[in-house]
Amino acid sequence: MTQTAIAPRPKKTILRALAGETLPVPPVWMMRQAGRYLPEYRATRARAGDFLSLCYNPDLAAEVTLQPIRRYGFDAAILFADILLVPQALGADLWFVTGEGPRLSTLTDAAGVQALRPAAAIHDTLAPIYETVRILRRELPADTTLIGFAGAPWTVATYMVAGRGTRDQAPAHAMMAADRQAFAALIDRIADATVEYLSAQITAGAEVVKLFDSWAGSLRGQDFDAFAVAPTARIVSALNDRHPGVPIIAFPREAGPRYVGFAAATGADAVALDNGVSAEWAAQNVQRPGPGGCVQGNLDPRHMVTGGTALVDETRRIIRAFAGGPHIFNLGHGITPDADPDNVALMVETVRSGAA
Repeated sequence: MTQTAIAPRPKKTILRALAGETLPVPPVWMMRQAGRYLPEYRATRARAGDFLSLCYNPDLAAEVTLQPIRRYGFDAAILFADILLVPQALGADLWFVTGEGPRLSTLTDAAGVQALRPAAAIHDTLAPIYETVRILRRELPADTTLIGFAGAPWTVATYMVAGRGTRDQAPAHAMMAADRQAFAALIDRIADATVEYLSAQITAGAEVVKLFDSWAGSLRGQDFDAFAVAPTARIVSALNDRHPGVPIIAFPREAGPRYVGFAAATGADAVALDNGVSAEWAAQNVQRPGPGGCVQGNLDPRHMVTGGTALVDETRRIIRAFAGGPHIFNLGHGITPDADPDNVALMVETVRSGAA
């Protein structure tokens, strides 16, 4: 009898979960795990001088990426960078205002879209980011997965149109309504650049990549299909062609019921969940056994501020809810600057104790 060869199982826990394996203890990492809640991050940022200088300094960007790994031993490190580096590489002006956040030159019409640099031209600007990835692959512990990332086209477009973050993404919706063809062209240009950017991260050593669609929740109906689902599917397909076997996590934040079927519609290997949906609902409607059924999430970040028994109880509840399928433990959004580092340690200890 001829025996079929069995492919070796990936050893890193996050890669195992993304391949569809249900693990007795879920791997854990945290969005924005390198950030202002850590005193060592604040010290390194002070050395860099400003946020963008930190992003574009490979040695310092690698250092802040490694800091939470040294402190907590997370199962993954996520590259320290920013989603707005791609529009900067496409030709937008980008700067950060202390206490207020990012600012960009605005893009509001077809002429602005046409003036953007071609996707293949972004690499000169973004070369320091790829060097950071290479440093991290050398420096990370052997059992730690390296995650690269980019902003999804809709979210990046909202910043490019408004020139800043907005509460309801009204400027992007207005451009979409005024000239849908031009807005669709902008989404396509960002998608092409995102493929180039993530592909270069993978070539440099990223083992997983994640698409952050932080403002997906403001899209409805056909707009969600056109500007959240379709661009993600396009990026996933292109990356699968270039880098077969590299997993992709999609995060259409605040998608609500549209989380259902999102992985299947886009080809993503996992869907990250915000804390606006319950783990019990997501376990029934989003998670499924086997490849393509992994979910990531979804502890409310406020527990990193308040801590205590509620943090432990919620962590255990989420683990119980997702115990029947592949799961990566994470927050439902990024950790906030006012979080207590001791609460992060308590969360990690609770996840790994297995006492769900």
